[in-house]
Amino acid sequence: MRGSLREKIGEGVSADVHAWAPGQVVKLFKAGVSRRLSWHEAQKTDAIFTAGAPAPEVFGTVILEGRFGMVLQHFDGPTLLQLNRTGAVTRGQAGAILAALGRAIHKTPPSPDVVSLRDWVDAWLRGSSGTLPQHIATGVRALIERLPPGDALCHGDLHPANVIMTAKGPRLIDWTGAVRAPAAYDLAISHILLTELAPEVSDDPERPRAVNAALQSEYARLADMSQAALTAAIEPHLPIVRAQMVIANVMPALRERLLQRAEAGLSAG
Repeated sequence: MRGSLREKIGEGVSADVHAWAPGQVVKLFKAGVSRRLSWHEAQKTDAIFTAGAPAPEVFGTVILEGRFGMVLQHFDGPTLLQLNRTGAVTRGQAGAILAALGRAIHKTPPSPDVVSLRDWVDAWLRGSSGTLPQHIATGVRALIERLPPGDALCHGDLHPANVIMTAKGPRLIDWTGAVRAPAAYDLAISHILLTELAPEVSDDPERPRAVNAALQSEYARLADMSQAALTAAIEPHLPIVRAQMVIANVMPALRERLLQRAEAGLSAG
């Protein structure tokens, strides 16, 4: 595949993003990241793009110095987070953009390449290596079985830093956690990211909370449901999301708080 590894333009927990060729970037996974899962992400992202979701086009895969990479369409523009921080986009506007994106994704027919929430959580739990207390893992499995099934396409990491504001409109990157699930699962992830995690690292803790409030309000309007009904749909998914974040070690300093809240949520259910 034509292209060459150029300057690094982004970095995440599992991968670095480098310029590759005009209009393209390569998402280069870090050493130790499962090549099987990385390959599956490439297939999943390609299927999601083909289905019409606001995802990047996948041009192919490469191996560079033993690291697996996927070559993607480069979305040119600032992130929604950057624009929100500067005030170029208000908190209400940021929430409305996230809601519209979420609604569009949830109405996109999911591909068979996208795993179900049950299988996704099962893979997380099997690979947790004792990271999660056994009673919480058991509770999460039982909760998954009780929840109404859902087959919407969910992004799995819907927040302002993953939204690129291009000249053609907002686009979403990082489809690693995409699953087939109830739409409420996606909104539960956004809720915890914006109200529990982001405030810990934000220069203004109230900003992400306000964005989440606007997201939920606008999503309820778009879905023609009450805010109370949406909140009730989101609530049962919160323990699942908190358990996943503990396993992923997203913010080690919040581990005990996330565990306590996951346990409380499971007990309440």
